[in-house]
Amino acid sequence: MHEPGRLLEDPALGVPGRDVKALDRDPDWLVPDWHTPGVAALMTTRAGGHSAAPFDAMNLGRRVGDDPAVVARNEALFAAALGAMPVYLKQVHGCKVLRLEPSDSAPGTTQREADASVTTHPGLACTVLVADCLPVLFAAAQGRAVGAAHAGWRGLAAGVLEATLAEVCSAARCDSAQVQCWLGACIGPRRFEVGADVLQAFGVDPKDGSAPGFEARDSGKWLADLVWLARSRLKASGVRDIHGGQWCTFEDEARFFSYRRARTTGRMAAAIWIEP
Repeated sequence: MHEPGRLLEDPALGVPGRDVKALDRDPDWLVPDWHTPGVAALMTTRAGGHSAAPFDAMNLGRRVGDDPAVVARNEALFAAALGAMPVYLKQVHGCKVLRLEPSDSAPGTTQREADASVTTHPGLACTVLVADCLPVLFAAAQGRAVGAAHAGWRGLAAGVLEATLAEVCSAARCDSAQVQCWLGACIGPRRFEVGADVLQAFGVDPKDGSAPGFEARDSGKWLADLVWLARSRLKASGVRDIHGGQWCTFEDEARFFSYRRARTTGRMAAAIWIEP
């Protein structure tokens, strides 16, 4: 990731002077099973941090009720493990995409409102926080651009993945077929119960009963498959190389935070960056 012996010099990382080679990521964290030269990516789990219950232990959410000082320690640990500077967003379940610049990682910078980010700058980590919503990471060929999107059902229906893909392609000057995508952990299709409003947001008439991506239940609700819906939208946009999406945050309580399972809970981070 860095040259041998290179030291972390940014005090914001909380570990100035430590050799990057000595900084290990928690083995429980998720690492995409694809490889694009010059690009690195991961998603945290509950493991590896300092927060006390119910945020135990690697909570990276600042607005969930956790001790701000402890969250700051977790953020420093996360940045050090990346060897890059994560840029957090003020997520609002929309489809706005930010093009990140080095100034976005300056200490004290206010988080900007968006649900996705893209960059061409090495060492800047496009980062999204989740606790049931689907994180999607994008990598253009040869690492010319990367991006991360926060895709809950509202953002997904609004087109956040298509908007992020378009921005990655514009930044990398490539087409969709040259972009790889990885889907992280989210609430799974056996647990994500939704109402008619969600079907309508995806252009599905609830009177039709079940539809692709939705399974009708006797209760008058539906089970929604976020991963299927995301994959179908990415494929329709020309993406051919899609990985991940096999984890359920709700069902695996020991490993993942889940807002649907426990309203007071932490947030995990998914990040992707071009290696310095």
